Order: sequence, then structure tokens, then C-alpha cells
Amino acid sequence: MRTFLRVEFLFEQLNHYIDDPNEWNNRNAVAALIEVLDFLSRLDIKTELIKELERHSTIISSLENTPGVDVQRLTVIIAEIGNCLKTLRNGNFQPGQALRQNEFITSIKQRNSIPGGTCNFDLPGYYFWLKSQNVDKSLQLKAWQMDINIINRAVKLVLELVRNSSNPVIETATRGFYQKSIESDMTCQLIRVKLPAESLYYPEISGGKHRFTIRFMEQPSMNQRPNQTVNDVEFELHCCNL
Repeated sequence: MRTFLRVEFLFEQLNHYIDDPNEWNNRNAVAALIEVLDFLSRLDIKTELIKELERHSTIISSLENTPGVDVQRLTVIIAEIGNCLKTLRNGNFQPGQALRQNEFITSIKQRNSIPGGTCNFDLPGYYFWLKSQNVDKSLQLKAWQMDINIINRAVKLVLELVRNSSNPVIETATRGFYQKSIESDMTCQLIRVKLPAESLYYPEISGGKHRFTIRFMEQPSMNQRPNQTVNDVEFELHCCNL
């Protein structure tokens, strides 16, 4: 789940900047694209996604004859899982391979980790591309993104299914502290905490095999360390598992 959440975060960054014609946002989009590529290079996320999607497909398919289930929605989800699996199972498909073979992206990647390493005199070709009025940079970025889009689709699907699997409950953290035991017959893939947008607190969550803990922190000044609040905090808890 942590890996999938990080991938989701990276793609959200990329998609935020990809349609903006501003030079600095184009830089941010390319940097996010390279960060996704680095992440995919270090982990076999393709195999993890296949295992998770196969598991979800088995569970969801078993619900078809359950009374009250939206069969039409179920069919759509199963088909979407099948489409993702078809691409991911292709032995010739390696997400990000086309980008790794792109000399322009590689030249930026080599300088990207150096502070100020992508400035105009270090990468004049990159600077020319950023300033060019004759290139639709949004279309170019989307073309570069093509062979990793399946990872984005599959991760979004997995997380959507997991997030929607919970029955939320209202809980109270006494003096900002809440702890819950995880029963032996219950698996918790993802813990979600929801607070009002105007809340003065934010949660810090830690967990193990048998229990998880939530501490609600407050930070009146960004120049000081945050502290656990002494107030009781009501919140919405989701223990997600599919």
C-alpha cells in the first residue's frame, strides 16, 4: 500500500503540471516524470500490481450472486481489472522502457539530481525546448507518459477499490490519542482518518501487526515543534480491507 500511495502521489504531481504551458511548470512536469521513472526502476511494481489486481478480481467476482450488489457496476470493475491485467501480463511490456531509451530525457535525468544542474548553460537543448513556441509541450509530455500510464491506471484502480471497502465509524481521540487493536481475523490494508477542512489538528499514524495508534498534533507556529493536543478530537475512521 505504501508503494502504491507513493506512486499515486508522483502521478498526481505529474498530472497537475502537464497541461500548463508555463516554462517552470513544464520543468516540474519533466522532473515529476523522471521521478516516476526512477521509482519504477527501483521496484518491481508491475508484479505487485498483477498480484493485487488478481486478488481483487477473485474477491469481486465472488460477489456477483450476492443480494443487493450492483451487478452492472461489478461488471465494469471486473472488465477494467481485466484490461489492466492484459497489459501488465505482457512479457514484452516494461513500463518506462521507452523513456529510458529517450536520449533527451536521459540527458535531463543525469543532471536533475544536481542542484541547479538543469539550468540553461548546462542543458541548452532542454532550455531551447522549454522556450520553443513551435512545440506543444503538453502533447509531448503526454506522449512521453504513454508507456507508464498503465501503472497510473492500475494503481488508481487498486486504491479506489481498497478505499471504498471500509465502513467508516466516528471515533474520539482522548487528549489527542487513539489506539485500536487489530483482531486476528481482521486485516487492515489501509487506515484513513478524516477531519473537517477547518480542523486545527493533523494525525500521525503508526501501526503494527496487532494494533495501530493515532496521535493528533497541533502546530500553532511553523517555527516551533508540533505537539500532541490535549483536547479530545472527534474524527472519522476508515479501516480499509478488500
